[in-house]
Amino acid sequence: MLRARQLGRQFRDIERNVRILPRRTRERLGELTLREIGQASRSDFPHLYGTAPEARYFPWGQGTEAGYDRARSSNPEVALRGIALWLAVAYHETKNSPYPSLQPQHRQLMQLLRELKEAHGGKNTANRSWVQQAAVA
Repeated sequence: MLRARQLGRQFRDIERNVRILPRRTRERLGELTLREIGQASRSDFPHLYGTAPEARYFPWGQGTEAGYDRARSSNPEVALRGIALWLAVAYHETKNSPYPSLQPQHRQLMQLLRELKEAHGGKNTANRSWVQQAAVA
């Protein structure tokens, strides 16, 4: 329950930051997020992506915290990469979570990812979905 609240609070800030981005920057964010989701998918524990090896035994990783901290940076490039990291880790953490309290966060996250996919546009011509492409890449 506490984790769901924490992710919900962070998501609201991340979502607000994404919505104020200009279209070109959203397109770039979509590409960065796609890359981060793919890199996380290739790790042994995708939901722990961005977590230091010595912290791998916690119930959840530190990737969302690192991404959230970076997303609040005054440097636009660092902030954009932080948002992408947060979205990727939160996606994997909530994707198949056995905790019902995380399911609403996953639905909200998928909605935002869908919007980024649409901003990303028709740049990818493959028939697979945007997130599936990241998992394979």
